[in-house]
Amino acid sequence: MTKLFFRGGKIFMYDFVSIGEILIDFAPGNQDESEVPVFQQNPGGAPANVACVLSKLGCKTAFIGKVGEDSFGTCCKNALEANGVNTDFLIFSNRHNTTITFVCLDETGNRNFSFYRDNTADVSLKIDDLENKNYTNTKFFHFGSVSLSDEPSRTAVFTAVQQAKDAGCIISYDPNVRLNLWKDKEIAKQVILEGVKYADILKISEEEAEFLFGGTDCEKVCSMIDSAYNIPIVLITKAEKGCFAMINKKYYSSKGYKQKTVDTTGAGDSFLAGILYKLIVLKKEIGQLKPEEIVEMLNFSNAIGSLVVTKKGAIPAIPSMEEILNCMQSVERISID
Repeated sequence: MTKLFFRGGKIFMYDFVSIGEILIDFAPGNQDESEVPVFQQNPGGAPANVACVLSKLGCKTAFIGKVGEDSFGTCCKNALEANGVNTDFLIFSNRHNTTITFVCLDETGNRNFSFYRDNTADVSLKIDDLENKNYTNTKFFHFGSVSLSDEPSRTAVFTAVQQAKDAGCIISYDPNVRLNLWKDKEIAKQVILEGVKYADILKISEEEAEFLFGGTDCEKVCSMIDSAYNIPIVLITKAEKGCFAMINKKYYSSKGYKQKTVDTTGAGDSFLAGILYKLIVLKKEIGQLKPEEIVEMLNFSNAIGSLVVTKKGAIPAIPSMEEILNCMQSVERISID
């Protein structure tokens, strides 16, 4: 049954809608006998990843984006639907190819991305593509900065986010900085910070905190964000060490879970999905959250992120609820210091 949320007399049919890029990640696979590198095709893209995690956890989700009328676009659509994400707002273009990226992993599982994205489908998303679509009929609306790196998708996404905010949606934002997609580093910073102005929930990594706010001291960065933007939930992920958070102007931290890292792709997206999942099931306004609920939320989210890194790919690595709860109960924690 469709889940309905009531706020200000309006009915919300979706728990969560995200907008932005969905693409194909080619991640390293097992080498063949000739020892020639082999790459495995995996659907991905940060906003799509978050939607898939939430859907797999039982939430009602939808995704807004654009793919090509090619086998990769079909693969992306199939992946969304296989994970229960509504694709009514996924647009197919006969003029643009689906975006692809090659992911190279170092010995620790950390990634470098090589994007093939010139004039591809996700960048071509335009305002006209969003007309007559009731995508604001949701509780949480999510976006990132990859879709802001070029036009016309930048204007389309900002327009959609403003419409969602005007409709009363809670806006979550993960900058997910990929500087190699931008023509100029300073323009990137300016546009990405423009996105922060819309956020009710902001998720950044330590590296992004340094790039956007000039430091890695979590308390100082959060204080700076609070002074400039007054965001209720600020989350700073610290890779395997867990996370730091400022929620309702109070500081929290949560240790990571000790896992063997294979591929870090999608870990941050899964972490954010855990936060949103807990907010959805708690059915509370952010300002009403109790400290113990916040700690549980952070631990839950860290567990999801730690499990995703144990497998290759983002969407294929999404854990089950049973796996998440087992991780929280039995896996050793890592000090955040």
